[in-house]
Amino acid sequence: MKVKELLEKQCGKTVAQCSNEELYYGLLAVVKELAKEKESNAGKKKIYYISAEFLIGKLLSNNLINLGIYDEVAELFAENGKDINLIEQVEPEPSLGNGGLGRLAACFLDSMATLGLNGDGIGLNYHFGLFLQKFEDRLQKENKNPWIEEQSWLTKTDVTYPVQFGGFTVQSRMYDLDVTGFENRTNKLHLFDIETIDESLVGDGIDFDKEDIKKNLTLFLYPDDSDDAGRLLRVYQQYFMVSNGARLILAEAEAKGCNLHDLADYATIQINDTHPSMVIPELIRLLMERGIRMDEAIEIVSKTCAYTNHTILAEALEKWPMDYLNKAVPQLMPIIRELDTRVKEKFSDKSVAIIDDENRVHMAHMDIHYGYSVNGVAYLHTEILKKNELNNFYKIYPEKFNNKTNGITFRRWLMHCNKGLSHYLDDTIGTSWHKNADDLEKLLAFKDDDAVLNKLLEIKNDNKKALAAYLKETQGLDIDPNSIFDIQIKRLHEYKRQQMNALYVIHKYLDIKKGNKPSTPITVIFGAKAAPAYIIAKDIIHLILCLQEVINNDPEVSPYLKVVMVENYNVTKAEKLIPACDISEQISLASKEASGTGNMKFMLNGALTLGTMDGANVEIADLVGEDNIYIFGESSDTVIEHYEKADYVSKKFYEEDEDIKEAVDFIVSDTLLKVGHKENLERLYNELLNKDWFMTLLDYKSYAAKKEEIYKDYEDRKTWAKKMLVNTAKAGFFSSDRTIAEYDKDIWKLN
Repeated sequence: MKVKELLEKQCGKTVAQCSNEELYYGLLAVVKELAKEKESNAGKKKIYYISAEFLIGKLLSNNLINLGIYDEVAELFAENGKDINLIEQVEPEPSLGNGGLGRLAACFLDSMATLGLNGDGIGLNYHFGLFLQKFEDRLQKENKNPWIEEQSWLTKTDVTYPVQFGGFTVQSRMYDLDVTGFENRTNKLHLFDIETIDESLVGDGIDFDKEDIKKNLTLFLYPDDSDDAGRLLRVYQQYFMVSNGARLILAEAEAKGCNLHDLADYATIQINDTHPSMVIPELIRLLMERGIRMDEAIEIVSKTCAYTNHTILAEALEKWPMDYLNKAVPQLMPIIRELDTRVKEKFSDKSVAIIDDENRVHMAHMDIHYGYSVNGVAYLHTEILKKNELNNFYKIYPEKFNNKTNGITFRRWLMHCNKGLSHYLDDTIGTSWHKNADDLEKLLAFKDDDAVLNKLLEIKNDNKKALAAYLKETQGLDIDPNSIFDIQIKRLHEYKRQQMNALYVIHKYLDIKKGNKPSTPITVIFGAKAAPAYIIAKDIIHLILCLQEVINNDPEVSPYLKVVMVENYNVTKAEKLIPACDISEQISLASKEASGTGNMKFMLNGALTLGTMDGANVEIADLVGEDNIYIFGESSDTVIEHYEKADYVSKKFYEEDEDIKEAVDFIVSDTLLKVGHKENLERLYNELLNKDWFMTLLDYKSYAAKKEEIYKDYEDRKTWAKKMLVNTAKAGFFSSDRTIAEYDKDIWKLN
């Protein structure tokens, strides 16, 4: 039956008679039906990808593309006076993730299904997600972000488990989301919830009773951890996720004939960052409950679990006080103590212990000792783990360590979000790149073809006009599509150095005030959420919003420079920003960004990277060559040395350089204090002057010089278009299909 018949049968009327809402909900049901036909349980062994986040974005278009019916549906709507873009707007974006970690997990699930791998995701069904970001009085305000509707992509299942905590038990319920592969099978994302959830606990904002676990457990992703109650709630969430996941995994394996002793032949569990680490002791506990002796249970689990490290930041490697675990999950503590005892009997080096001298449980240490694989997510990141951050473990288990450079799904990040470029590529080099991203290299044959270069510039310009219209409509902001779009969108964290970009904006503003006007106007665009308890990150947002207010309303400067802070940055907004970008800001302090995936999305869409040699920027630079990327800043080795010697003093840079002093002082100038809050601006000023832990001022001059160079190069449109072409052509390596094929070949071994 054709889509038209299925849709009209579902809606009970013709397409022309339906409202946009009716068509959206009708399509939702049709897609679920079509996806079901492609479900499969083929393959003895299955991969379970457990993650606290899955930033999946809106699902309608992605599913239509993967099922091969997007064009048919778009055509059908157009013939009946309907616009598929307006119908897409009816869909709320699932609020199940925060940043790169969650978006990566979503891309990975897409690629597993696309490659036909037997694999599902396991996570939590957060009702209000991270938070909805609003700007009030130039400050970030957090509000709840409800997204679950009566009719949604979620399917309620009959799978429920009692989950025991210290002193009480909750009942879980599993909800499934279909994960459609591109012209291949349908897998599942299993999201666990509690039956006793109470959304009314949350009023305005995001505050709620953090101690009422039976009612609050799945309300928010990353509840505020600035107090004990918030930190404990995270422990409850993590155990709830893995306890449900572990039982589901055992049930599915047994249904296929597993006798539990051979679990590793039926299941592989990929622990995505440290949030799901308790799956190790929980699986051991469940196996022992079923009569398997501890020695063997540990051995079975150690052959089943693999760990992905996503960070070099020590504070992001979770360490839970034993008091928390004793309170929340007392049944795991004898097992965790035993795992620690075995490590201490084997190794005298205290740094590799699971339980340290302060009675904290190091989750990553448990993953490394009792998993069979440890991978980093970019070449540089993995090398730093081996040589520095996890060197003590690398010496013990060199065979466990491997690199899997991150990737992105080109279906969403080109075919869906940049249809102009996608269709033009199809016409120019064929469609094989949809499945084999390396075929984008065929574009290199056209790097001296003026017609192709002009077309790439035209497509970019169309995307910039679309973004300008969107920002006007949603935030009332006027920006010039003919200006340079210089974009930094990612989580707000000091190591990502949005503050360095802001200092340059200040420099440019003051320079224009002195009469030095740029040849082409510049629009600097930020998008970021700061964790509710991360005070300095929120101060950086305040600074950017103050600059937006001052600069955009200065008639002397605003024709040449504009600043935009996009409100409530999410996947939907990224899909509009990335295709419109000229300059991709990837300016983290070298050695601090594990990989980045935004850098890959921008590159794919023809933006040029301005960045440090950090994360996957290193591999981007190798692929495109030094003429097609703009690198600045100190090397990771130099930065690591500064930390080891503790010899970086930001005030020295401030005192010795007039440009730096002028830019930093502007943060507390009368001009900014007129529109901003003294407390926030002074705190940020003092942070840069007296701490600057991520060395903003170390790289500032190099950054400013490279910015001037990239702005100047933009003027030569033909050369710039060639650089755009090379970036798109060389992006094939960063397909998540390639990453997942490597995971399967080296770690999961499903086939």
